[in-house]
Amino acid sequence: MTAQLTRRDALLRTLAFAGASTLRPAAGATPPSPPRNRDIDSILRGAVDAREVPGVVAMAATDRSIIYQGACGPRCLGMPAKMSTDTVFRIASMVKLFTSVAAMQLVENGKLALDEPASKLDPELGAVQVLTGFDAKGNPQLRPPHRPITLRNLLTHTSGFSYPLWDENAVRYYAVAHKTKGLPNRPLFFDPDTKWSYGGSIDKVGRLVEIASGQPLDRYFHAHIFGPLGMTNTGFETSAGQRAREANLHVRKADGTLQVKPLEKANEPHSHSGGGGIYSTAPDYLTLLQALLNGGSLSGAQILKPETVALMSTNQTGDIEAGHMKTTSPALSNDVDFFPGVRLRWGFGHMINLDPVRDGRKAGSLTWAGLYNTYYWIDPASNVAGVIMMQVLPFADLRALELYRRFERGVYRALKPV
Repeated sequence: MTAQLTRRDALLRTLAFAGASTLRPAAGATPPSPPRNRDIDSILRGAVDAREVPGVVAMAATDRSIIYQGACGPRCLGMPAKMSTDTVFRIASMVKLFTSVAAMQLVENGKLALDEPASKLDPELGAVQVLTGFDAKGNPQLRPPHRPITLRNLLTHTSGFSYPLWDENAVRYYAVAHKTKGLPNRPLFFDPDTKWSYGGSIDKVGRLVEIASGQPLDRYFHAHIFGPLGMTNTGFETSAGQRAREANLHVRKADGTLQVKPLEKANEPHSHSGGGGIYSTAPDYLTLLQALLNGGSLSGAQILKPETVALMSTNQTGDIEAGHMKTTSPALSNDVDFFPGVRLRWGFGHMINLDPVRDGRKAGSLTWAGLYNTYYWIDPASNVAGVIMMQVLPFADLRALELYRRFERGVYRALKPV
């Protein structure tokens, strides 16, 4: 035996030590015990015991095996129901990865094109106007964009669409548009391909998926992503059984304590958004991450070609920075800068860190999140992916983010050769 293990040998040794399990045992086989790690267990339990978060579910995996899963705390503060790995969460913007995968499937099939004007399929995208400023009376000044919006712009958030939650110009514009007839409902706040701004771009991608496929978005997801991967707890609507396993939202008050909010009304939506409004569980979402980590396939189901996964994982914004967002509503979101001092870009569906993160993910890792403090990452260089789910507002809650970081560091400690 050589004195130094290869990365793969070290990883296999670590997995054997941890008792890792595959996602899908053979038919008729007894499911293996959930892999645990005392260090990570104590990290989750410590945050819950200190009331930093109400409850949490966290999981990590390689392309082949789950290496950790844990659940701690109540689904709702003051109530007896405990978090479990099948707890259902509102994952908000984490749906954007599903939508991006769907769009790239259609690119593979020749039904969508990355660099053609998106208005060829959706004429509404050809009628957009760009906000250039406000006149002395505060009236918005608009003009046609210098170039058409493409699917590439939409997938990378370089289209010009912005969420008011992180764009003061958008807040100012919509305040005027609300009481002024004739102004566009959704203008651009810069010319396509000139800046990065987080906004409703992926909602537009969802509409393109519907047009190109001829299916409503929920049906497309189930037929081409959820069904093939066995993601039975993910969707825009919840069953009665799933609703009984749903975690409540908790809001951080000024004194740092958490206030419970009632579950949202179980109304069936008339339309579905490519950018938000979906439910899932940690095991379901990790299944998608494993498929992407494995080049687009898992347990015999292929949802993307390896070269497409590689394209999605590549910097698509060049020198345009991504991922920094200044809040306009501290009740809903803190300022967002997950990795201070780290260069960030965007691929198709993910934010990419160009530099390694200390004691954690390697350079070239992929990540994003949902409004209620649900997060994921994929680290191709380390062959690991992770997901952590909480239900807390505001977004980028400092205590939730610190738990996320501690969990990530615990995963990488567990991966070190023993």
